Amino acid sequence: MSIARLLSFENWKRWLWSIVRFVLIAGLSFVILYPILQKIATAIKHKNDLYSPIVVWIPETFTLENFKIAISIMDYWNTLLNTFLLSGVTTILTTASCALAGYAFARLSFKGSKLLFAGVILTILVPPTTILIPIYMNLKDFTLMGIIPLLTGESVNLLNSYWPFILTAITANSLKAGLYIFIFRQFFRGIPKVMEEAAYIDGAGVGTTFLRIMLPNALPAMITVMLFSFVWQWNDSFYTTTYLTSSNVMATQLSSLPYNLSIQLEGGVTTNKDPFYMSMVQDTGILLAILPLIIIYLFVQRYFVESIERSGIVG
Repeated sequence: MSIARLLSFENWKRWLWSIVRFVLIAGLSFVILYPILQKIATAIKHKNDLYSPIVVWIPETFTLENFKIAISIMDYWNTLLNTFLLSGVTTILTTASCALAGYAFARLSFKGSKLLFAGVILTILVPPTTILIPIYMNLKDFTLMGIIPLLTGESVNLLNSYWPFILTAITANSLKAGLYIFIFRQFFRGIPKVMEEAAYIDGAGVGTTFLRIMLPNALPAMITVMLFSFVWQWNDSFYTTTYLTSSNVMATQLSSLPYNLSIQLEGGVTTNKDPFYMSMVQDTGILLAILPLIIIYLFVQRYFVESIERSGIVG
């Protein structure tokens, strides 16, 4: 009788835990998906549906006019190409430089390595706004330690170009680079040293060992870093709007969308606008900005989950 009661209790406990788990997952899914579903429902509404008391999610009049207006104002296709180019280049360069830095911290012994790695951790903790002004002034009057003025007679202004992103990516100082270096360091430390020692016995140097032995085994960490880097660069508005003021990328277009929208709609008059309609078109623009990321995630989600598990981030 006691065994039957115990089995019944275990069944009730499993059943209760299943309910709790379902509620938690459903709640988190709702929090994540609700803004996206709301923007989709808003984007396909007609202007008249904004004032209909019976329209909440499904519009009475289905239209794609909001998409046409947002695409026109944002110069969407040109902006999409520029953003893909910027995010793709910075992702590749950041992954390469952070992999080198992570391998050096994980495997190479040199003086000051612990102090330098503490500086890497500090870049994760320190808010980027605290160092924005020095970086901005450096890029505005870029001298490369005095070499450029020595050759040309004056400094170079790198602002409003892709060079700030390229230089910071090459030197492992780009957006969230400290986190990427940490990921690579932890992954390389988990690889058995026997593999490296075997390569050294065969006559391979440090560079050859890194390229032919360590880097191929670091594919999960590389996928994780590349996905994080691409998404964060795509969504970044802080550095992008600071370094790029006139380039057509998603961050600058979204930041100027309200102003451009108020100028274009209703004959260019910036007053007496319908704020609800303007908000509807802005939501459509935001949806267009995140749509490529959603499509990419649908194709790479399996690789992303596997790379997260194998890189040890969840541990």
